[in-house]
Amino acid sequence: MDKLNFLTAGVPLRAGNKGYEAGFEVLDTMGLDGLELEFVRGVRISDKSREVVGNSTKVITAHAPFYVNLNARENEKLEASVQRIIETAQTTNELGGFSITFHAGFYLGMDKELVYKQISSQISIITKELEKAGNNIWIRPETTGKATQWGDLEEIIRLSEEFPNVLPCVDFSHLHARYNGISNTYDEFCNIFETIGKRLGQTALDNFHAHIAGIEYGAKGEKKHLNLDESDMNYKDLLKAFKDFDIKGVIVCESPNIEDDAKLMKDFYLNL
Repeated sequence: MDKLNFLTAGVPLRAGNKGYEAGFEVLDTMGLDGLELEFVRGVRISDKSREVVGNSTKVITAHAPFYVNLNARENEKLEASVQRIIETAQTTNELGGFSITFHAGFYLGMDKELVYKQISSQISIITKELEKAGNNIWIRPETTGKATQWGDLEEIIRLSEEFPNVLPCVDFSHLHARYNGISNTYDEFCNIFETIGKRLGQTALDNFHAHIAGIEYGAKGEKKHLNLDESDMNYKDLLKAFKDFDIKGVIVCESPNIEDDAKLMKDFYLNL
């Protein structure tokens, strides 16, 4: 990408129930760059919405359904999880999207290395199926907000090293919550970018996918998303790090007031 884009997680709230067309009008009015399709319960989009999104000039990403666990014990759950990610990638690619993200799975009390190998094997299936279909959209496992969920930064980077069309989705709020309040300083943010750049190359920094929101957390990690100014999320120093490393790609705002905090971040970033 040629710049850093600021997106909402879903249709802006100001659009009400009027759908994507009204949502894109809100984005235009507010000077925002696009949105992340939220396939929460399934990869479903009407023909009308498909046409509106496909014809839009906005940046589009997508979040796969939450019913995904690439470490599921039951074969039917495992197969369904793989299929949901494939369907998300296929649909988003058809709509001209940039990348997709998903929560990859849970440890389920198992050895972390065994879980890593299991998730890697399922990602291999997914990437091969998409390659056969001619789909080269970025596939992005997301850093997660609880220690019971697979997906710390090291695991996500390691997986990205294995597959050419896999890159991280770094949810900075999740990292902050996962470790009960750390990973929230300028130096820590810079270290994340340095590590990704060193191990995954400049392409990863030029095609970044981030989630940012305020977040409430405790000893077990993430509790819920908050508006930025109602939380201790150090978004200003984070955006300074984005600027200093000249990161390009997308920041998706997942605060409850999605478009307001996206606008807050974009205005702050452009004034640095």
